[in-house]
Amino acid sequence: MSAESFAALRRNAGSELADLAEEHYKHDLQETDRDNLNYAAKAFSTYSAIGSGLGLGLGLLLAFRVRSARQKMFAAFRAQEKPTAVQFANGRTEAIPDISPMLKPSTFGDIMTYTLFSLGGVFVFGELGMLAGGLRAKGIVSQDADSRARIETAFRRFRADVLRREADSLERGGDFGKGMGGMGRGFFS
Repeated sequence: MSAESFAALRRNAGSELADLAEEHYKHDLQETDRDNLNYAAKAFSTYSAIGSGLGLGLGLLLAFRVRSARQKMFAAFRAQEKPTAVQFANGRTEAIPDISPMLKPSTFGDIMTYTLFSLGGVFVFGELGMLAGGLRAKGIVSQDADSRARIETAFRRFRADVLRREADSLERGGDFGKGMGGMGRGFFS
């Protein structure tokens, strides 16, 4: 598993790709197309942020409920009368140790509960927000068929230019993905 498996650890696409994308953005699209793309990007990020915020809040709420349930169970366990010894058939008696201190909820357990539940909520609801945002962005871009066709054409031209630059880099004997910000690197690199 490489470090690029995680979105936060991926390298930047590089200034060369950014300049190329900006060139296609300015020359291949009309002003309304650019407005639609910007609006779709804002909708996508808004949905993702809302989903992550909801996930964090619900994760913390669920962690609080789990923590309070654990404390109530421990209090009920301590209040119960527990046997102190066991007598075997041959008359031998063995003392049963008190395990109450081992079952007591700890600060470390509370920290882990809050951490795992909040991270889980951020992950699950963040992904759901990204899914909903992607669907909303797709709907925004797909509203006008002509605008959609221009956006798709601009993207195809951008991809063709990226592939041409990678091929040129390979023919010159350069490293496959270095000049392109790591784009197009093989599975084993």
